Amino acid sequence: MTSDRPDENSGEEPRVVVRDRRRIDPETGQVRPAPDPEPTKQAEHEPVAPPGATGPVEPSQEAELKAQLDERTADVQRLQAEYANYRKRIDRDREVVVTTAKASVAQELLSVLDDIERAQQHGDLTGAFKAVADKLVATLERVGLESFGHDGEPFDPAVHEAVQHDTSPDVVGPTVTAVLRRGYRFGDRIVRAALVGVTDHEPGGPVEPPLTPATAPSDEPGAGDWFAPAEDPPGDRANDQI
Repeated sequence: MTSDRPDENSGEEPRVVVRDRRRIDPETGQVRPAPDPEPTKQAEHEPVAPPGATGPVEPSQEAELKAQLDERTADVQRLQAEYANYRKRIDRDREVVVTTAKASVAQELLSVLDDIERAQQHGDLTGAFKAVADKLVATLERVGLESFGHDGEPFDPAVHEAVQHDTSPDVVGPTVTAVLRRGYRFGDRIVRAALVGVTDHEPGGPVEPPLTPATAPSDEPGAGDWFAPAEDPPGDRANDQI
């Protein structure tokens, strides 16, 4: 039996095949014919087959592909909504951290504000000291520090700490009438409660009992008291004198 395959023991080398792919024939100088064109692409109106499938897509497969596309679209929309919520939560947490840091710094300066207020009450807040104090107060107010605890405002146990109590008919309810120490808030956070004196409403005097028929005044003589003796007629009064 013969074989085209060279014998390994014969010492012959394998034959090398060279294909000439030049467009111009070197012998004749003419252009060689072009190779066969590639197969035409699939018509646009035909449905695209899924990867690994051959032939056109059946209606059932098309419905399945549409269902998968809708599912993937819903997944992308859900991920987008979760990412938007994550960004909002991060921004809110960052704002809380910044507000807490500002409130912590402002709380350390409350004793300075108390000294400034006492100096103002005694008339010592003048000159350069007053200019520096005004800048400090303006800066703290600009970053969000707000003072509360003023005479005449309603008493609120959430922000006021009552250390004195009194009553008066001039108020209609619990009212702050003395401020011993100013309170401060930073946004919705209470940095320090205000020490105040509170005055409650007191009636002006004892309430008189309502009038009854026995004590009700009347224009008729003797009608004020049911048990008062009636006056004698003029004739009987003359007989008594005789």
